[in-house]
Amino acid sequence: MCKSDSAPQIKQLSKSSENNGKGQPGKDDFFWSYTEEPHATRRKEILAKYPQVKELFGHDPNFKYVVTLLVSIQIGMAYYMRFCSGWVFVLGAYAVGGTCNHMLMLAMHELSHNLGFKKMIHNRIFSLFANLPIGIPSAISFKRYHLEHHKYQGEVGVDVDIPTPAEGRIFQSTFMKFLFVMNQIFFYALRPLFVNPKKPGKWEFINAVCCIAFDAAILCTLGPWAMFYLILSTYLGAGLHPVAGHFIAEHYVFAKGAETYSYYGPLNIFGFNVGYHNEHHDFPNIPGSRLPELRRIAAEFYDPLPKCESWVMVLYNYITDPNISAFSRVMRHTLTDKEIAEIRKQ
Repeated sequence: MCKSDSAPQIKQLSKSSENNGKGQPGKDDFFWSYTEEPHATRRKEILAKYPQVKELFGHDPNFKYVVTLLVSIQIGMAYYMRFCSGWVFVLGAYAVGGTCNHMLMLAMHELSHNLGFKKMIHNRIFSLFANLPIGIPSAISFKRYHLEHHKYQGEVGVDVDIPTPAEGRIFQSTFMKFLFVMNQIFFYALRPLFVNPKKPGKWEFINAVCCIAFDAAILCTLGPWAMFYLILSTYLGAGLHPVAGHFIAEHYVFAKGAETYSYYGPLNIFGFNVGYHNEHHDFPNIPGSRLPELRRIAAEFYDPLPKCESWVMVLYNYITDPNISAFSRVMRHTLTDKEIAEIRKQ
């Protein structure tokens, strides 16, 4: 459930965010904004008032130990779970594997912002390591697209975090939205190929080689059930899983007029504080471990904003509320076709 301390943001769209006339916003069409994304402006305002925020910039030296522990847990679980069957296997893949692999996805998110090490190359190499138990090469491609999500939030033809119009039309009913939530990982993987296709580079190739080599090692030493455990963990952890609620909670329009939402609840411990999402978009160079301090310093900027109270309830409300769908996102079209073409080459 998401709520706002500012009533007008719930009752109506802000004047800068409105429908483009094609249909009902959130139901038949996206919410269209004719202003720039809000985070750059708020970042300038916060830095002007609280220059000490710059002291929070930089990497988290403890981050690498947490990621190494997660990778170790998953390798150990893959060894153990191959001896299990039935509901024990599925439960282990959901509760332990799903949580660990989703945390590793969010670790790749931190590393895409170079928050694990001082040097960019070290973050990139370590992201390959974090990617291994996930089973599917994604760290390098994720970084390319995710940085564009920050810079061009909601931009047509660029931001692949936004569902396509086809997704909005197809996944409307409760059952179809349930399928959408269960299979979000496939949409995140395939959507870029249609919205913002990019030519793979050297590091995508290295990423693929590392993952294939790791998968082959698991298959040869631990067997197919161990490999299936890792893949199933990735699928379940990115679907109807409490931590995966952040996929919906971050940017889907629950309080009209707002396009980014923060969550300050206990599940942040399993997500490197990704719930502090307004804070993260305002200052992507602050590691998750220091985002609570940012909120404390600049409380008057963040406390009035709409916030998410529960990732679990967000999933429930998204699936069951007929007024919320894949169309419940804010989009903008401020770039020319030439600019979009240049971005796709990057």
